[in-house]
Amino acid sequence: MRIERQVVFWIIVLAVLVVLLWLLHQVLLPFVVGAALAYMLDPLATRLVKRGVSRLLAALIILGGFIVIFVGLFILVAPLLANQFAAFVEHIPGYIQRLQALLTDNQHQWLKGLVGNAAGGSQESTSVLVNKSLEYLSSVIPTLWTKGEAMLSLFSLLVITPVVVFYLLADWDRVIAAFDDLIPLPQRDTVRGLVRQIDEVLSGYLHGQMIVCVILGVYYAIGLTAAGLSFGILIGVVSGFLTFIPYVGSLTALVVSVCVALAQFAPDWTRILIIVGIVVFGQFIEGNILSPKLVGESVGLHPVWLIFALLAFGSLFGFVGLVLAVPLAAAAGVLTRFGLARYRESPLFTGNRPT
Repeated sequence: MRIERQVVFWIIVLAVLVVLLWLLHQVLLPFVVGAALAYMLDPLATRLVKRGVSRLLAALIILGGFIVIFVGLFILVAPLLANQFAAFVEHIPGYIQRLQALLTDNQHQWLKGLVGNAAGGSQESTSVLVNKSLEYLSSVIPTLWTKGEAMLSLFSLLVITPVVVFYLLADWDRVIAAFDDLIPLPQRDTVRGLVRQIDEVLSGYLHGQMIVCVILGVYYAIGLTAAGLSFGILIGVVSGFLTFIPYVGSLTALVVSVCVALAQFAPDWTRILIIVGIVVFGQFIEGNILSPKLVGESVGLHPVWLIFALLAFGSLFGFVGLVLAVPLAAAAGVLTRFGLARYRESPLFTGNRPT
């Protein structure tokens, strides 16, 4: 009965948390983002404290440096990205016409076969496919924007989030101790061990994957721009950012860069192959050097599970769900492995009756 009561207790706690998240997800964004940033910056604050800096001063130094770097990058990069994005949107109709002409040109039968008969069988079928895609985007983007306005306040992100980061960094140890005191005494050691495992998985993935995103974003932006591809910086930055989601960043870099290269350079296949080579080499570096070294397989977050978590929590809780997807996926993975280990030790699995 004691085990059953424990299970019921944790199920009730989980249900209450889910309900609160559902009810408050529209106002939680600055707090969730602030907590995520504080979690990632806490190791740096701990190092400063070990060197004799007070926790309050360490929080001020870290937050000030973070704001300076963020504002500097925003001032330098945002106008360039905005200009490239506006120009890219203007060029989309021309690129579509160019791609349609290539797919329906009898001199490029191999390209038609590569893309697929459904997309390139005729000018009419290609136009229908393109029009359907544009219609979908034109209906989805305004919806996302409307939902984003309902829950995403620019004022809250720019003003409330830094305040949350500062106070959490300054009081991080006390916050952790307060949560620790709430853990039931009989389960305290077990819960502490699980939290340490979740922290190892989460910190290993977040810090490693963020470095991978930055490296790939810079590589794609420089490489594609140097090769002469239009909007190379925009494609590189977006692909690097989306690398946080397994396979999505690499697929985005390949599809978008190849489509733009075809529309821009065809029939100069040498330059198109150079673009393809740049992207494929980046994917090779990511899969064989960056991810194994910086992220590793020990974090225990399977790509399929991570993609499912991002889609599921994003659909349920909006942008707040996207921010919480990785921590919750890491926690679920650790708890699942813990539960399976206990199950294999239980009489239900072994068939041995308890003595």
